[in-house]
Amino acid sequence: MSVLRRKNRGSMEPGRIINQVETVIKGKRRQVELTLVALLAKGHVLIEDIPGIGKTTLALAFARATGLEFTRIQFTSDLLPADIIGAVVFNRKTDEFEFRKGPIFKNIILADEINRATPKTQSALLEAMGEGQVSVEGVTYRLPEPFLVIATQNPVEHFGTFPLPESQLDRFMLRFDMGYPDEETEKDILKNGNLHEKARNLEPVVSRSEILKAQEFVENIKTAEKILEYVMRIVLATRDRFIIGMSTRAALDLVKASKAYAFIRGRDYVVPDDVKTMARYVAPHRLLMQETPDFRTRSLIFEELLNEISVPV
Repeated sequence: MSVLRRKNRGSMEPGRIINQVETVIKGKRRQVELTLVALLAKGHVLIEDIPGIGKTTLALAFARATGLEFTRIQFTSDLLPADIIGAVVFNRKTDEFEFRKGPIFKNIILADEINRATPKTQSALLEAMGEGQVSVEGVTYRLPEPFLVIATQNPVEHFGTFPLPESQLDRFMLRFDMGYPDEETEKDILKNGNLHEKARNLEPVVSRSEILKAQEFVENIKTAEKILEYVMRIVLATRDRFIIGMSTRAALDLVKASKAYAFIRGRDYVVPDDVKTMARYVAPHRLLMQETPDFRTRSLIFEELLNEISVPV
């Protein structure tokens, strides 16, 4: 990478954030990297897995390491859209109606157990995630930048869950699971005690302005024509193989995620392996096959499809 381009990318070093989060979230470097990809590419993350294996701690540690304003919204069946966005209320002192902002007006939002809320409440996030704004009583309010939603989801087999509709799933740039830690890592966790408290006490290693500069740099990373053609081959193949294939938004997200992943890898250009790696997290949750609705099955079918597509050289 040239000296000029290094200067243009700002002073942010992705490794500092990843290493800081890894002091708490051990053995999950890929998950930490994917969260950073979403932040740099102005996307959002969906983490699906069983309770108790670090989803909430990852979100908290990431927020502390980046120094961004953070809030957690616990999704329940009785949660209302106004509990997320805010509402217009009457102020007796001023004798006027005023808008009181909800918890969504932070930089990083942990939407915890998002599929425990009703579809109406889930949809309250659509405009925020898609456009970085919310509309109340005909007035539009911009959300702070950067803005990242980290949503956690219980497996659909769990009691009291509402499956996320396709329109909501399509708003998540990346979907991944945490998985159990390996034996040595879990033993280390047992020795060190409360990781959530350790995450709360992490020091930030980057400033908000550095993150915004890095986002701008990532957005302007050029992708070669052969890379865009590779993306389109993947997109069109999913539309042939699945009832619902990758949308245009999904295709854009794949390009954006690939740029951010290249940045994390220290490059100012995208290579085919960036696209292939990110496709595994960008595509499967958006695909639908009538006879195999299970996510893991769709992921396996997508992996087969991905391996069939010729990679540019």
